[in-house]
Amino acid sequence: MKMKTRRRWFLLFCLLPGLLLLTLFKLYPTIEVFQKSFYLWTGIGDEPKWVGLQNFIDLFHDDVFLLSLRNTGFLMLIVPVLTLFIALINASILTRSKLKERGLYRTLFFFPSILSFVVIAILWSFIYHPTIGFLNSGLDVIGLGSLALPWLGDERTVLWALAITMIWQAVGYYMVMYMAGIDSISPDLYEASGIDGATAIQQFIHITIPMLWEIIRITIIFSINGVLTISFIIVSIMTGGGPNRHSEVIMTYLYSQAFSNSNFGYAMAIGVFVFVVSFVLAMLSNRLTRREAS
Repeated sequence: MKMKTRRRWFLLFCLLPGLLLLTLFKLYPTIEVFQKSFYLWTGIGDEPKWVGLQNFIDLFHDDVFLLSLRNTGFLMLIVPVLTLFIALINASILTRSKLKERGLYRTLFFFPSILSFVVIAILWSFIYHPTIGFLNSGLDVIGLGSLALPWLGDERTVLWALAITMIWQAVGYYMVMYMAGIDSISPDLYEASGIDGATAIQQFIHITIPMLWEIIRITIIFSINGVLTISFIIVSIMTGGGPNRHSEVIMTYLYSQAFSNSNFGYAMAIGVFVFVVSFVLAMLSNRLTRREAS
């Protein structure tokens, strides 16, 4: 009995530093954000003023917030879908093909995933530059100069330009995950289907995708959550929310409200909104997972 008690105290002693750090840097700030979201607070010496739900009501009368919400929703839909589709196609080709340069292609595709988001944002800012950028220069060289645009300065193209940047960064990461999953699929399944006359596309649809569905489902969640984090860095560096707020996303708007406008209470209300939406998405995903498992 004494031995069990000592083990429990030892485990508690080992866990205590981690629990203290979690409470100090995660739990306490989260509670503080929820609390301050009900106040009008500049964050600079002034006493917070209780306003109840007014901050949350103002959100849905704020045209910039609604625009940032729409832009974020666009990126959270387009980026995961295209990223995971391209990653899955690349993984299937590189795993099941007989290319001699497979190792080289794997390295090239994965390389963007190890770069800093800041470096990626700066790199693609130069690519999209309207006068010296590689994209417009390349279009001019091949005789398509009439298609050149200020990609980051045009309201019609800015979100697509940012989406392509984020897709380029993430494809290699998810490709490696899918390659590991495909390697675990028995080759006998492909051989048997090949004998029955199945084409490569049919094998991809009826064997590869069903066998990788658990991994695909997990990567969908990772990719959607990743958009919230990555979009803040990419947008902050590449466009700053322009032109005319048409690339503003929720996290950049939250940051500007807090640190540019000193409207911390309102910014925390935005943070609570993001938290609730993320929690709901996680719960829906968990429910779908349980339903499919049963």
